[in-house]
Amino acid sequence: ADWPQWRGPNRDGKSPEKGLLKQWPADGPKLSWTAQGLGNGYAGVAVVGDRIFTMGDKEGASYLLAVSTDGGKPVWSTKVGNAGAPGWGGFSGPRATPTVSGGLVFTVDQWGELVCVSAIDGKEQWRKNYTKDFGATRPEWGFSESPLVDGGQVVVTPGGTQGAMVALERKTGKVLWQSKDFTDAAHYSSIVAADIDGVHQYIQLTDQNLVGIAPKDGSVLWKASRPGKTAVIPTPVVDGNFVYVTSGYAVGCNLFKVSSADGKFSAEQVYASKAMQNHHGGVIKIGDNVYGYSDGKGFTCQNFKTGDVVWAEKQKIKKGAVSFADGMFYCREEESGNVVLVEATPSAYTEKGRFKQPSRAKESAWAHPSIADGKLYIRDEDKLFCYEIR
Repeated sequence: ADWPQWRGPNRDGKSPEKGLLKQWPADGPKLSWTAQGLGNGYAGVAVVGDRIFTMGDKEGASYLLAVSTDGGKPVWSTKVGNAGAPGWGGFSGPRATPTVSGGLVFTVDQWGELVCVSAIDGKEQWRKNYTKDFGATRPEWGFSESPLVDGGQVVVTPGGTQGAMVALERKTGKVLWQSKDFTDAAHYSSIVAADIDGVHQYIQLTDQNLVGIAPKDGSVLWKASRPGKTAVIPTPVVDGNFVYVTSGYAVGCNLFKVSSADGKFSAEQVYASKAMQNHHGGVIKIGDNVYGYSDGKGFTCQNFKTGDVVWAEKQKIKKGAVSFADGMFYCREEESGNVVLVEATPSAYTEKGRFKQPSRAKESAWAHPSIADGKLYIRDEDKLFCYEIR
C-alpha cells in the first residue's frame, strides 16, 4: 500500500498493510538504506509507487523533494519559498507533509507558499500565497497543515477574516470558494474529510472551534466551541457520528456527537477530559479505543465513547508520534528518536521491540513514521532511513 499524504491513505494514521513483523529482532528491523541531503525541517514523507516525497530547507530556500524508493536516490527538487524558522525557538524548515494525488504533488511551506507540481518531474503547475491571496496571518510557528485533496479540489486552512478555509481547483489552482462564515485564525491541525449522516464534509480544529464545512461552497454545516491554548495541532478523529479532538498545554480531549435533523446539523459535547493531552504526536483509534501519548500520563489507551483511561504507560516509552499497521503501533520518541513497536491491545502496554536510529540529529524528532510497501520510513532532518518490516 502507498502512504500518499499526512497520516496515510485516510489521514487516520493507519496503513492497510498486512504480513508485517509482530516482533522485532533485538537490534530492530533491517535497515535497507539511508538517504541524506533532504535539508532541515519536520515534514514527514509521502510514498506513492517508486517515489518518496518530502520537504526541507537547504541552500537558503525551502524545497519540495522527490527521491526513489530504491536507495533514496534524488529524482528532482523544486524550490517552494524561503528557508527559515517562524516564531520563537528556532525550529527551521517546512512542517507539512506533501499530498500526492492524480500525478500531482501539493504542499505548503512554513511561510504559506502553496504549490502544485508534477509528480513526474517536479515542474510547477500553479502556486498561491496564503497571506497575499487569502488574507492569512501566519501562526506563531508557521503554516503546518498538510493540504487535503478531495476529488477535484484541494482544501487548505490559511485562516483569517476573509475565510479560514479555501478550496482550489486541483489542476489549475483556481479559487472555488473561501469560507466567509468560518474566519478563525489558522493553527496547526489538518483537515479531515468525512461522511456524517450521508453528508460529505470537511472537519477542522482551530484554537477556538471544531467545525464541519460543506465541500461545495464552504458554508458552515455545524460548529462547536472548543478553545485550545498556545498550539492546537493533532488531527481530528472521526468515527461515524462522533468527532474526537485533543491538544496539549493542559487542555485535554473532547468527544462530540454530530447529528442532523430536517437538513440541519448540530454538535453536542459527549465529554471533556484531561485523560488525553496530546501535544502533536497524534492519536489513532483502533477498535473501541484511542491510543497516543498524553502529556504527564505516558502512552495511553483511552475508551473512545466514555473517555475513561484503559491503561497508561509512562516509564517504558517517552513522548512522541505514532503510526499503525497490521495490529501494531510504530512509536517514535521525539527526544531520543528511538522507534518502538507496541501491540495495539486494550489489555496492557505490550512492547514488541525497539531500535535506536543511527546518526541522530540534535533537533526534535517530530516527523511521523510512514509505512508503505513493507517499509518503515523515518525522517530525521537531513536524513531518511528505510527499514524492512515485512
